[in-house]
Amino acid sequence: MVRVGISVEGTTEERFIKSCLTPHLAQKNIFVTAVSMGGNVSIDRIRHELNKLIYNFEVVSTFYDFYGFKRKQDGETKDSLETRILESVPKAGKIIPYIQMHEFEGLLFSSPSTIATVLQLDEIKPWAEDILHKFNGNPELINNSSQTAPSKLLAVTPYRQTTHGPNIAKEIGLDVLREKCRGFDDWLSRLEALAA
Repeated sequence: MVRVGISVEGTTEERFIKSCLTPHLAQKNIFVTAVSMGGNVSIDRIRHELNKLIYNFEVVSTFYDFYGFKRKQDGETKDSLETRILESVPKAGKIIPYIQMHEFEGLLFSSPSTIATVLQLDEIKPWAEDILHKFNGNPELINNSSQTAPSKLLAVTPYRQTTHGPNIAKEIGLDVLREKCRGFDDWLSRLEALAA
């Protein structure tokens, strides 16, 4: 048995971890607890949060949006942020950092039809397919600008983040999320490897 604490950005990510990842990883004897930071994610806040969590879990991971990360350095990338997270905690060997590109809602574009089904609006499917097509079919490339961030795009629909987000992701299923979102798949594979 391995106990893993996952520090998440907010309520939406916390519900996603609880509804989608916790049951999946429990089958592998990996028991996950999501701990919300309540937004405003920065290296300083992460350092404080992870230094508390490392004493309560065998392994600690993160699930933060790249888009909403505060005080990024010029030219900051997903990899450089994950490295900075590792360097911010003395017991880095217990940490599996993960930054979701560009934000949680990007995962939902893995299945435009599921977005439409859950929101009960058929016209959303071609709209979401068009957005996905603009980013070469890769949900993790959906841009990080204030106009094209996935959550901003979904704001024109009846989408409600904490309710619909985790529900859409659960309906899509981990298999499709992993197939369409390679960064997410790599992270989940690292968590699954803890069972070995």
